[in-house]
Amino acid sequence: MKPASTQTFQKEAKTDQLVPLFAYELLRDILIPEMLGNDTDEISYWVGKHIARTFPLLSNEEISSFFKEAAWGDLELVEQNKKEMKLELTGDIVERRLLMHNEPSFRLEAGFIAEQIQSQKNLVTEAHEEIVKKKKKVFFIVRWDLKDPVQS
Repeated sequence: MKPASTQTFQKEAKTDQLVPLFAYELLRDILIPEMLGNDTDEISYWVGKHIARTFPLLSNEEISSFFKEAAWGDLELVEQNKKEMKLELTGDIVERRLLMHNEPSFRLEAGFIAEQIQSQKNLVTEAHEEIVKKKKKVFFIVRWDLKDPVQS
């Protein structure tokens, strides 16, 4: 599949049709885990990376906009240094997923973030999530290796 440009993504996202939240949850939190079983988290991470390669984004602001358009929640940069960043995911959809599921997975989002930052920095990058149910939010810790450039 040919990667879509950011402009294409934004143009296509402006339709008036919305997917009902229940339909999203049915697929994301019930059907897919049932089909993938114990491999759900690992496969979701790699699918997130694939989605990121399909929709390459140029900045943290574009990543946050993508999250909003994809109904993944509100993503905000909390802190960053030369080797890592911490992002916070909040919003109604996040709260609902945290309430309705004992162990909701945010590996798809982690993979997406890891691949976007890896592409932007051209350094091998990984991300993992920390779920904080009491505060109704998810943190993503993103780390890259300054000595490990991406090989083309």
